[in-house]
Amino acid sequence: MIRARITGTGSCMPEKVLTNFDLEKMVETTNDWIVARTGIEERRIIADDENTSDIATRAAERALEMAGVSAAEIDLIVMGTITGDYPWPATACIVQNNIGATNAYAYDLSAACSGFVYALGAASDFIQSGRGKKALVIGAEALSRIVDWTDRNTCVLFGDGAGAVVLESSEDGVSEILSSHLHSDGSYLDLLYQPGFGTKITPSVEGIDERSSFLKMQGNEVFKVAVRSLTDVSLEALDANNLSVEDVSLFIPHQANIRILEATAKRIKLKDEQVYINVQKYGNTSGATIPVAMDEANRAGMLKSGDIILVAAFGGGFTWGSALIRW
Repeated sequence: MIRARITGTGSCMPEKVLTNFDLEKMVETTNDWIVARTGIEERRIIADDENTSDIATRAAERALEMAGVSAAEIDLIVMGTITGDYPWPATACIVQNNIGATNAYAYDLSAACSGFVYALGAASDFIQSGRGKKALVIGAEALSRIVDWTDRNTCVLFGDGAGAVVLESSEDGVSEILSSHLHSDGSYLDLLYQPGFGTKITPSVEGIDERSSFLKMQGNEVFKVAVRSLTDVSLEALDANNLSVEDVSLFIPHQANIRILEATAKRIKLKDEQVYINVQKYGNTSGATIPVAMDEANRAGMLKSGDIILVAAFGGGFTWGSALIRW
């Protein structure tokens, strides 16, 4: 059976670091308050002359370099993002041009913080169908461009970054994406979304004055659904492959908030050493959190051949999903 396997990982985090102490000077908050409630100590912010495509391109190039694959060999580029350079065309097409992937078709996928897991599932299915042999999956965000920096309840949470993986077809059964599991429920829209600007709320002076283009979130309500959904979808992946929590070498969850991560790991009954956490360094980078964490763990030598890696994400929509990977 043809399966997709990960052969390269890459990431790119902007140089600018915004600490909690910096935020103390911008909004009414404190370092202690932020750390206690989120676990976040700092986050990265793209430069004024940078766009999502710039950091996505660098992450993609690093993943290709590790895999030993040229851009011309890529058949598909799928990118999870809610902060593309433009409403359209797809930022994946910009990355395609930047790296010279002339033989690939490319598109963006909008699933908020679940974007990378959704994109990974789509690209894996593409390879498994036999329609192509190599795919590039990217999660990249510039959330600093859609955050209201006067809203202390949201601006402390988010940062910018990009991660990518190269998928290649395999039939050896040693290294493969075992399964992916995707869900959504649009009835929760008002709890986490960006009201404008789209066709419902079009650009206007009034809209700008009302700050209606920025991300909105009801954190307490999101927390409850996120923990339940992440737990359920993680166990779903294990059950689908007749594996148990003890088989998991590393759990790489969406890095939203330390309390969500801890509550989810406790419900799944994972040990601390089984859970990868870097939210303290980068905050919530939405669709980028999982591929960035995966690249960090990979380059640190934490991912060994044959390891079972569980990833799970939850985001606006609501969307949630998981994937189980044999490294």
